[in-house]
Amino acid sequence: MPARGAHGQRAGLSPLSARGLSPRRNHRRPRPFHCQNRQDRMMATTGQTHEAKRPARRISGPSDEPLPDVTSISELREVAKACRRCPLWRDATQTVFGEGPEGAKVIFVGEQPGDQEDLAGAPFVGPAGRVFDAILDDAGVDRQKVYVTNAVKHFKFEPRGKRRIHSKPNAGEVQACRWWLDQEFGLIKPNLAVALGATAALSLLGKAVPVTKMRGQAIEREDGMRVFITIHPSFILRIRDRADKEAERERFLQDMKQVKRLMAA
Repeated sequence: MPARGAHGQRAGLSPLSARGLSPRRNHRRPRPFHCQNRQDRMMATTGQTHEAKRPARRISGPSDEPLPDVTSISELREVAKACRRCPLWRDATQTVFGEGPEGAKVIFVGEQPGDQEDLAGAPFVGPAGRVFDAILDDAGVDRQKVYVTNAVKHFKFEPRGKRRIHSKPNAGEVQACRWWLDQEFGLIKPNLAVALGATAALSLLGKAVPVTKMRGQAIEREDGMRVFITIHPSFILRIRDRADKEAERERFLQDMKQVKRLMAA
């Protein structure tokens, strides 16, 4: 056995060599060739480089960051087409932005676009949208004079065969898209917001609220904006019992009549 020095190391070896290390080399074991370069891996498996999959543009910023040179909803809508603020854009067909006059007194905020909205690129054009339009008409609210949008601008879903089943956005996705909602409110400057369901209430108030308990109430935010709480019209569609469905529709109609009164206040 080789003799050891005063500190227990083999005679004639440096401290690094005694531990099996070389002072002149990088001691990290080289990875196999096929793992050394992620871009090479992707090129070999998909025929595309990593850079080819990167989004061309990323829109980001805190909720109070204004967009430069954007002075209208139509311009904001164009900018939002390139939104990459959360991963939902990857599977969605397109950004579904809000629609309505820029001088609207009220903004209705839903949860997210559904399957038909995702394909059409417009909010509230599916089954729940048709229920919404009919009840607004019954309440005497002119659909052409209100602005409608969603808390989340891309369709989140789970594929089941050929169908795309709605999946509720999480808090992070709602927060990421809150920035766009703030821009819409900043340009339109309504005096009332209507939260259609829990996700919309979370986005508008910054916290979860019990919709069933607080339904029909108008909550004033710190900035003075009044937020009226009610259900999303899709809730009516999910009720199977005919009598219960009609009763819920009547409740929603009364909510919309109250919204009309608040619009005039």
